[in-house]
Amino acid sequence: MAAFDLGNYLQLVLAGISTGSIYVLIALGVVTIYTVTGVVNLAQGEFAMLGAMLAVTYYGWEMPLVLAFIAAVLSVAIIGAGIERLTVNPARDASPVTLIIITVGVSITVRGIALLAWGTIPYSLPAFTSGPPLRLWGAVISQQRLWTLATAAAILLLLYFLLEHTLLGKAVRACALNRHAASLMGISPSQMSLLAYVLSAALGAVGGIVIAPLTLVSYDMGLILGLKGFVVAVMGGLVSAPMTVAGGLLLGVAESLAAGLISSSFKDAIAFVALLVVIFARARQGPRIRLPGRSRS
Repeated sequence: MAAFDLGNYLQLVLAGISTGSIYVLIALGVVTIYTVTGVVNLAQGEFAMLGAMLAVTYYGWEMPLVLAFIAAVLSVAIIGAGIERLTVNPARDASPVTLIIITVGVSITVRGIALLAWGTIPYSLPAFTSGPPLRLWGAVISQQRLWTLATAAAILLLLYFLLEHTLLGKAVRACALNRHAASLMGISPSQMSLLAYVLSAALGAVGGIVIAPLTLVSYDMGLILGLKGFVVAVMGGLVSAPMTVAGGLLLGVAESLAAGLISSSFKDAIAFVALLVVIFARARQGPRIRLPGRSRS
């Protein structure tokens, strides 16, 4: 086989960055919920699946693509709020293991409902804009991948502004640092937990929608996306947004290079190898992940 030139490598890297940006959105949803509630949400991938499937459904109802996008994100955000109120909030005093099992049950339930609603047939969503792919130094990148990168960057900027420069964001951060102290200052941990799930669901939905034109959409697509999002969140320590962003992009590029240079069968294995490496590294360093809301005194 002929050797890869610079353009081929650049194309693989750009494709990996665009895919990694989706992992980042899903992982940030995991991080948002964990930092506020201490719950590792293993149902995060299902939010991405629901976003994609609902966007396809709304678009099939002859709704403009932009409105279908917005309606799907809002719908999934409402679903996320309902899941938090019905499952996590009633068990907020349960052990972390119990809460994790609850999220696994939510994931299975949502996937089963999606199977009944949409069946096993894969669906597709048109690209956000039509036109030929762009060429950059010998690399060819589709316009939808540019949309993926731009959307992820815009969402990250909005999330940063919300958490760093608004009163509501400061309340979320205060609750993440110490729920008891935040409640003494008049901040409701229950309401912040609800907000965390709404934000997490919206992030997952956006990730699922923007990746839908690049791949077929099915009821079980959330499983692998959720697992990779969890891997990226663990790479970031479950509490660090910047490290999560770096981990997601790194994983996406590693997968793309492995698929392009070795074999596509190695693509999904990269994430789980990375997870094992991170777990072993943290085990050697001792426990480093802090439970949110716990006093350090």
